[in-house]
Amino acid sequence: MKKAKDRARGLSTSDELFQIIFAFQKPRVVLTAFELGLFTVLGDKSRTSSEAARALRTAPRATDRLMNALCAIGLLAKKNGQFSNSPLAARHLVKGKPDYLAGLGHGVNLWDSWSTLTEAVRRGASVVAKRVSERGKESLTSFIAAMHTRAVRMAAGVVALLDLSHVTRVLDVGAGSGAYCMAFVRANERIRATAFDLPHVIPLTKKYIKQEQLSDKIQTVAGDCNADSLGKGFDLIFLSALIHSNSFEENRELIRKAADALNPGGQVVIQDFIVSEDRTEPAFAALFALNMLVGTKAGDTYTESEVRSWMRKAGLSKIVRIGTAYDTTLIIGRKAHQDKAPFHQVQ
Repeated sequence: MKKAKDRARGLSTSDELFQIIFAFQKPRVVLTAFELGLFTVLGDKSRTSSEAARALRTAPRATDRLMNALCAIGLLAKKNGQFSNSPLAARHLVKGKPDYLAGLGHGVNLWDSWSTLTEAVRRGASVVAKRVSERGKESLTSFIAAMHTRAVRMAAGVVALLDLSHVTRVLDVGAGSGAYCMAFVRANERIRATAFDLPHVIPLTKKYIKQEQLSDKIQTVAGDCNADSLGKGFDLIFLSALIHSNSFEENRELIRKAADALNPGGQVVIQDFIVSEDRTEPAFAALFALNMLVGTKAGDTYTESEVRSWMRKAGLSKIVRIGTAYDTTLIIGRKAHQDKAPFHQVQ
């Protein structure tokens, strides 16, 4: 109750307002350093800002000020004019380290697209949207790496929430790196998975699967889920972080195709950032709707009632909602064992 009252009261001082407005500065500093490769140049050594500037081929004074700001943030340390990475930066921001966050390159791309928000609101659509197949190799690689980092952290926990008692064949639509396919086949020895994604993505998917030595349990299929058939004979079809990239109409058709691809008794599982019916909370989902506005042609965040309407229209029933330990929600619909009733009678 207190949380709701605090939210309704909103901001109360100009200081709070200014903190929000100027919160962009720290992430921009970090993204610039990452984009330049500053943390990697420092590695496990200490360097002066002049030495770093020579290695980066950047302006010495500007590089010095950037590095001082990184010290203020806590990602660099400075002693006797020499700069070094903090333990956190050394672990996650140095290229080649096992825990390197390569996906932060996607943050640079997001910064660029969010900078067009004003014009997107004026037009009612993205001014920079590109299909995945139209992205450059570096941009696509960064995007998939970012999604992989997140998915690996979540996948096992999310899959553990699902009923896999009668599941042997799983289709992951928009599989990206295949992280969820990996979690499914690891959850039960009898499960085999198919990773379905766009032709430009599948080569990256195969690399991630091969690295985990799971090529014998996960196959890959290249296609466009909004244009191509999803196949047949699946017990579970997983749509994670996918519906927010589509329009309402595209999702309605996608869920219909997914239902058609299921075996009787099979389930469609949607994982996404489900927004409240008035579209104001949770905050992440409300803001993510703008992320889709600036970055996609027709994407959005959707309500539970909208997802349920697509599932009922596709003939799915026994629809349930399950919260995860993350900022996502699962909505699951099942296909009847026998299609005795027309879809309008399904509850």
